[in-house]
Amino acid sequence: MENENYQQLTRTFLRLSRFSHLSAIAGWDMFAMMPPGGSAARGEALAELGVLQHQILTDKNVAQWLNAAQQEDLNDDEQANLREMARAHYQAALLPESLVEAKSLAGSRCEHAWRTQRPANDWQGFSANLKEVVRLSREEARIRAEAKGVSCYDALLDIFEPDMTSARLDVLFADLKSWLPDLLAQAVEKQSRQSLVAPQGPFPIEKQRAAGLEVMRMLGFDFDHGRLDVSAHPFCGGVPEDVRITTRYNENELLSALFGVIHETGHARYEQNLPRHWPGQPIALARSTAIHESQSLFFEMQLGRSKAFLQHLLPVVIQHFGMQPAFELDNFTAWNQRVKPGFIRVDADEVSYPAHVILRYDIERALIDGDIEVDDIPALWDEKMQSWLGLSTKGNYRDGCMQDIHWTDGGFGYFPSYTLGAMYAAQLFNAARSALPDLDDALARGDFSPLFGWLSQNIWRHGSRFSTSQLIQQATGEDLNSRYFRQHLTARYL
Repeated sequence: MENENYQQLTRTFLRLSRFSHLSAIAGWDMFAMMPPGGSAARGEALAELGVLQHQILTDKNVAQWLNAAQQEDLNDDEQANLREMARAHYQAALLPESLVEAKSLAGSRCEHAWRTQRPANDWQGFSANLKEVVRLSREEARIRAEAKGVSCYDALLDIFEPDMTSARLDVLFADLKSWLPDLLAQAVEKQSRQSLVAPQGPFPIEKQRAAGLEVMRMLGFDFDHGRLDVSAHPFCGGVPEDVRITTRYNENELLSALFGVIHETGHARYEQNLPRHWPGQPIALARSTAIHESQSLFFEMQLGRSKAFLQHLLPVVIQHFGMQPAFELDNFTAWNQRVKPGFIRVDADEVSYPAHVILRYDIERALIDGDIEVDDIPALWDEKMQSWLGLSTKGNYRDGCMQDIHWTDGGFGYFPSYTLGAMYAAQLFNAARSALPDLDDALARGDFSPLFGWLSQNIWRHGSRFSTSQLIQQATGEDLNSRYFRQHLTARYL
């Protein structure tokens, strides 16, 4: 058989992808549909499935096939797929099976309890579970760091963002810190002279859902391969053939859920347009979490908060909720481009948003590297929120260090993806505008197809064929450059 070792690997990874499919849907169900009493059993089932996938991926035959396949006559796509296979095997082989299982169980327990602990502002209860998650995450980080010769935090960061390091993040974030606070202050001061009318609720949840579904259609979501549901924290899950996105509703607040849907639809469009001609292969997966977040923030911020998009969103809002003074076009546009520092990351405007991310990055890095402990988090959070945004979270855990879901399952190293994603999104939108001279006219007409076609051609269809750096260089002509993000924020808000 030609390239026999490579073919053995493709069959193995196809099998793994099918188990990943089941795990993803069971995970979505746990977050969106499962009754509370099912949590322990579901956590155990998912842990068992995780152990099974770990066993398949770390089987000694896989290592032998990977070594032998290096000598086979593979084309460029097959070599890229082999590279991603080797990376997946290496990442898994570092960890003992017992740690994989323990971390999965601890994460399920912590996340499930968080759903009731956050509304109750129960930091003590939450921190008890989080300490176990942190203990296991530190153990994982130590193992990975020793094998790779990097810091503990960098070892976890590499899982989400291959080739990214905290040293490079520090440079990028230092640049942001040098100009963002002034830009934020200027934008707030400029907008303080505006007199805006706030949307008046209540906004019935069923109408919010109907409006969200209509906007998803406007943005090209494929409902034959996906659906919208509700969860405690918005997310995009499932698999490319069956993408599950969620939002959360508040009858007194319209735009949070709606823009949550737009954000998750960006994730979903990326997933739904990943290459299908490499079934079950790692080359067909999304490139990285920062590229994934670049797509959601492209939809939510670059496109979604633009005047061109808002003028087409407004009729949908009026259709479902009726006309009111807040829904005059200029007021509606200005309301959606408000810069108002707040407590909640997912509701933050795009100028203050990086502050939320850098705050979390600073804390989780110190936590994983052992410089602080879980009990130190609330005071540090309050200190950094006051420094960045002038807000205190003292005693307000639900709107402070308990607001996100990421740490509950040990997702340390993910948060930098959001601000990296915002930078990539600005750079991509700039490149799309250069490549498509009539783009602004098309957007003004409500024709988003040229923009989505450009994304498909330059990002979506490539999956993980290229490294993040190669992907961005091919799409924009240069590696990540934060100046496009600064230019975008300056143009829109100053």
